[in-house]
Amino acid sequence: MSSEKTQPRRNATVVWLLIAVCAAPVIASYLAYYVWQPVGRVNYGELLRPRKLPDAGLAHVNGSAFRWGELKGKWVLVAADSGRCDAHCYEKLVYLRQIRLAQGKEMDRIERVWLLTDDVNPKQAIAARFSGTTVVRAAGSDLIRSFPWRQSLADDIYLMDPLGNLMMRYPRQSDPRRIVKDIERLLKASRIG
Repeated sequence: MSSEKTQPRRNATVVWLLIAVCAAPVIASYLAYYVWQPVGRVNYGELLRPRKLPDAGLAHVNGSAFRWGELKGKWVLVAADSGRCDAHCYEKLVYLRQIRLAQGKEMDRIERVWLLTDDVNPKQAIAARFSGTTVVRAAGSDLIRSFPWRQSLADDIYLMDPLGNLMMRYPRQSDPRRIVKDIERLLKASRIG
């Protein structure tokens, strides 16, 4: 008779254990989402609200029209500065080149753009040193006003996704090694570009 009494208790225990096992992931996900939100973040750059950039009135340095669509399907590193290219400008162009080269076999998925914020032509030596960088005349265009810059557009390096959305920025004095890591993660996770 005692075995008949313990059988319903065992069945009830098994049922409650099954309910607990099924409910545990739901409860854990709720707690993780609403209670224990992560403090840190994976990305080094500052995420921006994605935005398309205007390309009306833009031209390559040789005078031919430029459209962002020319780079669609690629990740694009963007720096803006004067054609005079001071020390900070030169450093950004080196970073753009080295960040791309550091991606190894994936580097063909990345393009570099130097937006000229004035009408000064870059020196031939600088243009030759950074060949492969698309140089775009943007002085006086709506493009300059559409960037979410803080103090100066020339301070930051920007990243566009393969769909043509501006989506991340790296402020002045950013660590290029950490930018390389960001780009590596994006290229690994991205199915496009």
